[in-house]
Amino acid sequence: MMFEAAIFDWDGTLADTRRVVVASFQKALRDIQCEISGDFIEKRIGIGAAETFREILRRSNRPFDEALIRHLVAKKIQNEIDLSADVRLFDGALALLEQLRGRVKLGLASMNDREVIEHLLKTTNTQRFFDAVLTAADVARSKPDPEIFLKCASKLGVSAEKCVVFEDSIFGVKAAKAARMGCVAVTTGVYPREALEKEKPDLVVASLSESGKILSFIFQ
Repeated sequence: MMFEAAIFDWDGTLADTRRVVVASFQKALRDIQCEISGDFIEKRIGIGAAETFREILRRSNRPFDEALIRHLVAKKIQNEIDLSADVRLFDGALALLEQLRGRVKLGLASMNDREVIEHLLKTTNTQRFFDAVLTAADVARSKPDPEIFLKCASKLGVSAEKCVVFEDSIFGVKAAKAARMGCVAVTTGVYPREALEKEKPDLVVASLSESGKILSFIFQ
C-alpha cells in the first residue's frame, strides 16, 4: 500500500504557532474583559477559532451571540497576522515538504482562518508546495469531524485510503482515523506521545526531521 497524497495540519504540525495563537485569542478576549488561561486555549488549537471562543465564553458564564463570536474571530485573525513575524516552521518541515513534492500530492488542512493561513504561507514561502489548501472557511464541522480531510482528498483527486495525514492534536488524529486515512502524529504540539498514541495513529514521531521513518512509512 503506497500513499498518493500527504495532508498536513498547520498549527503545531508544520509551524510553531502556539505562543502566537494563544496571544491572539487572549488579546481579542481582553477587549471584552474576559481572561482565560493559555492552557485552555492550547488544548483547543485545531477545533477552529469560533468553536474555541464559544467554549471560552460558556466556561466563563458569559452570554454571547454569533455576532460577538464573529467579532472576536475577526480580532483574533488581525492579532495573529500582526504577530506573524514570530511564527517559525518546525525543524525538518521544509526538508520533508521538499522530499515529498513531486512524489505525492500535497494538501494543507487547517482549522485556522483562511486569512491567517494565506498570510503565513506567504511569509514562510511555503504556498508553492500545496496542491490544495483548506481552512475553517471550507467546512461546516470542525475536527474531530473528518470533513476537512475528506474535502481535501477530493480536491486533490485522491481516494481517502490513499492519503496520509500529519497531525499534532488528538482532534486531528481522530479526524484522520474517522476519514480512514493513514496518520502520522508529531509531538511538536501540546499533546504528549501517550495522549496521541491512545488515538492509534499509524506512526508517532518526535519531529518532522525523522524523515527516514516518515518516508519509509509513506513509500513502504
